[in-house]
Amino acid sequence: MDRVELRGMSFQGRHGVRTAEREQPQEFKVDIELEADLAEAGRTDRLADTVDYTAVRAVAREVIEGESRKLLESLALAIAQRVLALPRVESVSVRVAKRPASMQPIEAAAIRINRTRA
Repeated sequence: MDRVELRGMSFQGRHGVRTAEREQPQEFKVDIELEADLAEAGRTDRLADTVDYTAVRAVAREVIEGESRKLLESLALAIAQRVLALPRVESVSVRVAKRPASMQPIEAAAIRINRTRA
């Protein structure tokens, strides 16, 4: 299986356990790694034969900028489920991180989940 990596995506969202975290937008960093068979794309050089990276990024953006959630785990799972629904994607690893104001001086709190197409 081949791997696609999208690293360092940054979006503004209103997520967290504390009310204040859901009132002010915060920066969330997202990394996505997915596995798919990319052999045909290598041979044909056609977008239709690979995973559309723009669509993967759009999923992450929609989830982070969308409905407020309390847990990073919930954000990561929502992204993973939607990415797995994209054509050709067999498995996905999603990392979501933010800098929590309540836990200074910590650089980031992050979660990584791995999911496979059923």
